[in-house]
Amino acid sequence: MSEIVKFVNHGAATITPALAEKVLHQLPQWKLEFTQIHAPKFPHLVDQLEFLADAVEDATEGAYKDLPFVAVAQAVFALVYAHKKIGVVLDSGLELGGADNSSIVRAVLIQNEKAFAIYAGTQGVDWRKITSQA
Repeated sequence: MSEIVKFVNHGAATITPALAEKVLHQLPQWKLEFTQIHAPKFPHLVDQLEFLADAVEDATEGAYKDLPFVAVAQAVFALVYAHKKIGVVLDSGLELGGADNSSIVRAVLIQNEKAFAIYAGTQGVDWRKITSQA
């Protein structure tokens, strides 16, 4: 298991339904914030973060009940990590800015690929676009 996957799984283990509920109330602001991310080497990152935010919203509000909590917890962890703007690789000015966010988001998407692909289908979202396979 890669170090990023271990990091995501460890962080997601600390996410409770109550914390997911708290994050839910921050998501509208965070979505706006995510649109300002400048990471040209990771062009799908903003779409992926928005997708995870939508999935967390729908699952936490009860609008979509088929997403396993582990997927929700990992998505919440990735969103919190991206929001904090302090990561393994600083986002300011470096060519690698966004690399850690992208790696964490990709680990979440890959580990929960089946569940997120089904969710994407129910929402009319092209899963290939989210996974950058389009």
